[in-house]
Amino acid sequence: MKFQCDTAARVPIYRQLMDQVREAMARGRIQPGERLPSVRQLARELVVNPNTIAKAYSELERAGVLNTRPGMGVFIAPPQASLTLEVRRERLIKAINVCLTEAVHLGFTTEEVATTLTQQIEQFQFATASPNPSPKTPAP
Repeated sequence: MKFQCDTAARVPIYRQLMDQVREAMARGRIQPGERLPSVRQLARELVVNPNTIAKAYSELERAGVLNTRPGMGVFIAPPQASLTLEVRRERLIKAINVCLTEAVHLGFTTEEVATTLTQQIEQFQFATASPNPSPKTPAP
């Protein structure tokens, strides 16, 4: 995975890195068990203070997104559904409401929002309802 940071952005660099890891996981670009660059290595690549990388990694570890294995490195943790369905649904609704509020202020129609959402959904990996999901298209 290739990380980037924008030092001119209003979002702190550690937050940018956290968001990039989360999005890469959601899009399937990185998988559970995959190793991330070391703090020093990533700090050198991005030309940022190692403490910035360490903060991003520790916040992600605290959130259950990463696992640190002493002497081995930092790895993507398996997904957890530790929150109840009700709490997860409330968080989702809150995030959707923020998005929809922005869409209204930008002047989008309901149809435009629905079309864009459908297009974006196809780019992410969601949990499946059953252990053996059926394929999207039948085999020939």
